[in-house]
Amino acid sequence: MRHTLTAGLVASLVCCAFLASSTGHAEADPKVARMWKAKCSSCHGVDGKGKTDTGAKLGIPDMTTSEWQKKTTDAMVKKAINDGIKRDGKPEGMDPFKEKLTPEQIDQLAGFVRTFGK
Repeated sequence: MRHTLTAGLVASLVCCAFLASSTGHAEADPKVARMWKAKCSSCHGVDGKGKTDTGAKLGIPDMTTSEWQKKTTDAMVKKAINDGIKRDGKPEGMDPFKEKLTPEQIDQLAGFVRTFGK
């Protein structure tokens, strides 16, 4: 009986490990992570929390919170990357990247943003 419980426990752990890896908890693509670091981290932080000097100055939200992840759609993220963000009454904002990045790179960065919520 003890052997059956141990085998069942092992099977459960293997199943959980598979589910965790198949739901996006795997490491992000290193190439995309480098692109994030080069293009985005100076304001948004390497970890997406926005805890940089520029992030504090501009009031950049913490992308790791479940609240931000739920209210911000993929389309919104892609639009922000493509078109930039203009803040009412403020000269600072986020520059558009539609001329600097390919649509595939923008999709990859939007996907990378989702890894912050996991």
